Amino acid sequence: MKTFEYWFDFGSPAAYLAWTQLPRLQQETGAAVQYKPMLLGGVFQATGNQSPANIAAKGKYSFADFSRYAKRYGVAYAHNPHFPINTLMLMRGAVALQMRGDARFVNYCDAVFKAIWVDSLNMNDPATVGAALAQAGFDPMALLALTNEQATKDALKSATQEAVARGIFGAPTFFVGEHMFWGQDRLDFVKEALQ
Repeated sequence: MKTFEYWFDFGSPAAYLAWTQLPRLQQETGAAVQYKPMLLGGVFQATGNQSPANIAAKGKYSFADFSRYAKRYGVAYAHNPHFPINTLMLMRGAVALQMRGDARFVNYCDAVFKAIWVDSLNMNDPATVGAALAQAGFDPMALLALTNEQATKDALKSATQEAVARGIFGAPTFFVGEHMFWGQDRLDFVKEALQ
């Protein structure tokens, strides 16, 4: 079966927009997605890259562009006033569930993306995170325990190092075989590569 990789971090609005389009992409291509959580802050640090939001004019443009894409896709999107969100624990949560083959991995990702980019919650605040996860049907304390396990920390670190080694500098990044595509606005190229 054809597959493609989707490298992401919840803190990226572009990664959220791409996330909303993954089911359609899979349906249109018959390809399966391989979810690749990474820590975007670690990628930025290793590559010398930074968020477009750090450059005032580019940030303003990018967020307007994300709104245009959300409208085109027909999905909810709101700029989060608490941006940037420190996603370390959130990404560890994704890795922890994925490592354990937990069937709720996609539900977890849905819940976190929605909390940040639809509901504009302050996911820098542990109590807010706990409430959002509880509302999505997760046990926040059990998940927190998993995020603190050394194996989880090591797995996220290792994934982030792999991302950098493969040339990733931002999120989302897609791979079809060895072909890399960066940005939610490159989905057409991903689709063509899969077809």
